[in-house]
Amino acid sequence: MQSSVYTVEDTAWTIAVQRSDVLRPLSEKQRLSLCEVNEAARLLQISIPHVYRLIRKLRAEQTTSAMTLQSPGPRKGRRRLPPHIEQIIDQAIDRFFMKRERLTLKRFYGLFVLDCRAHGHVPPCFNTVLSRIKARDLKTTVRRRNGKACVEAGFHQFQGGLEAERPLDIVQIDHTKVDLMLVDDVTRASIGRPWLTLVMDIHTRIVLGFLLSLEAPSTTSVALALTQAVLPKDSWRAERLIENSWPTCGLPRCIHVDNGVEFHSRAFERGCEQHGIQIVYRPPATPRYGGHIERLMGTLMRRIQGLPGTTFSNVVEKGDYRSEDRACLSFREFERILALEVLGPYHNEIHRGLGQPPMTKWASATETTTVRHPANTRAFLLDFLPYETRVIRRDGVRLFNIQYQDGGLAHLLGRLDTRLRVKYDPRDLSAVYVELPDGDHVRVPYADLRREPITLWEHRHAVRRLKDEGRRTVDEASIFAAIREQRAILNEACGQSREARRNFVRREIAQRCADSPSEPNQSQFPAGKAEDDADRIPMPPPGAHSGVEIW
Repeated sequence: MQSSVYTVEDTAWTIAVQRSDVLRPLSEKQRLSLCEVNEAARLLQISIPHVYRLIRKLRAEQTTSAMTLQSPGPRKGRRRLPPHIEQIIDQAIDRFFMKRERLTLKRFYGLFVLDCRAHGHVPPCFNTVLSRIKARDLKTTVRRRNGKACVEAGFHQFQGGLEAERPLDIVQIDHTKVDLMLVDDVTRASIGRPWLTLVMDIHTRIVLGFLLSLEAPSTTSVALALTQAVLPKDSWRAERLIENSWPTCGLPRCIHVDNGVEFHSRAFERGCEQHGIQIVYRPPATPRYGGHIERLMGTLMRRIQGLPGTTFSNVVEKGDYRSEDRACLSFREFERILALEVLGPYHNEIHRGLGQPPMTKWASATETTTVRHPANTRAFLLDFLPYETRVIRRDGVRLFNIQYQDGGLAHLLGRLDTRLRVKYDPRDLSAVYVELPDGDHVRVPYADLRREPITLWEHRHAVRRLKDEGRRTVDEASIFAAIREQRAILNEACGQSREARRNFVRREIAQRCADSPSEPNQSQFPAGKAEDDADRIPMPPPGAHSGVEIW
């Protein structure tokens, strides 16, 4: 009954308290004198029969709210329509209103009126039908009209949040499309919006790593972002002339992600198993469980919206702003701006949830915490790259209809009957990496070293084009011939359409990866360098034979 105390109006409640103070002593007596009843009626300015009714009600309910004023007329909730009309209303609500098409009240009432008249009944007024809808359970109504996601968003009670006791205990990874149009380096024409992959530590709220890419989220983008998060970033900062400190490195104990396809890939799951990292998936359709990194992405996007070429967060905010015409930042320039924004203001401003800057929190937390590091930093990225299983044959290994061969595979012939994992970097198919039974990797280049480096994206387009031309079988020579023709067309068209310019930049990014094969996580993509230059294992350029190299 306590809840009803706070539902009555203040004036009615004051009157109820006055009545309770006067009548409660009388309700506790076995016999009442007429003098006492008359005095109570005088004090409360009500009739004597009304005093007796209130005393009986107070004895039955024993609460002050029982003394509240009663409005004239039928009691609230009482229905006076005939049962068969009530049944017609309930059936109409279930048939027409409780549907995912979400009819408006006006449209629903029109259908209800037609239904009533079809049965020979006079339809009740609009407010009567509306009261029957409001009497339904609101949660059930929202679920049937809007779906489970709206129920979760509107009726779910939050009980605490995701908390971690130490740095790198829980790390979140997520993607978003950046609210900014970029341009290519040469023509300064728009190439569209890039994708951003963020890696964030829950305990310190610090950004462990990020990846900017023109490709949609994939296993490779996760591998590159995670590699940057785990490995030191000094060489990455030096390459981009960034002086701000970024001391984060180390293996996370748990990675918290959504149910994206890239997080359920074989490569991601096996890479985490290889390094003792637990994967925790959010429940489906529950974005609130990723609140920390979602808020961080929202913060960064709001700051990015101050740059020329922004698309804003929605069309209402954008108005008549012409994003493509105002765009002026290239991929490389925006990558540096984003890094400076993260390493400068975000890392060093007081975080509302922490009460201190993330950089300060990281420094103090890591002083008392032992951070794990990968035993073989050179091969860390390879552990997360996508792979296919193949049998090693005398002519090498075949992947994507391309032959790969190296003398380092000779010792595997005749000694292994099992299929080995052949890993590849989609940005550069000029070499693959065969995983040995002991976990090491052998880099295996093209069998024909005259072939130019290509991307998996170019390969797929070439194969699709050849099949569209009626080719039943596709061989290696025809694939590379088609790619060379595609590149020639692309070079001619790069100034004509945004998609062509975007593809041109994607090829340039991949070419930088091919030009530095010793650092598979270094290119236009930001990712941590595997080793210092002094410890680098030398690897040949694409045009030279390598011999055996084991990582």
